[in-house]
Amino acid sequence: MKAIVHVGLKPGVLDPQGKAVADTLGRMGYEEVKGARIGKVIELDLDGVEAGQEDARVKEMCEKLLANTVIESYRYELVD
Repeated sequence: MKAIVHVGLKPGVLDPQGKAVADTLGRMGYEEVKGARIGKVIELDLDGVEAGQEDARVKEMCEKLLANTVIESYRYELVD
């Protein structure tokens, strides 16, 4: 089984990297870009997790390491 975790900054948290990307795209002629937010995607290969415990384990990983929950939000999906 695989877990795909998406982590991004919470609304209202400044994203200087996203602003730089949006500004640069505008200068390159993509005036339709009014903003950008940068995040990360983490793919976890899971093996040996007890059936029915996958959600709890991935959530625990996100809360403890993968996301700084003070400024970031996360979502994940489990795929076969």
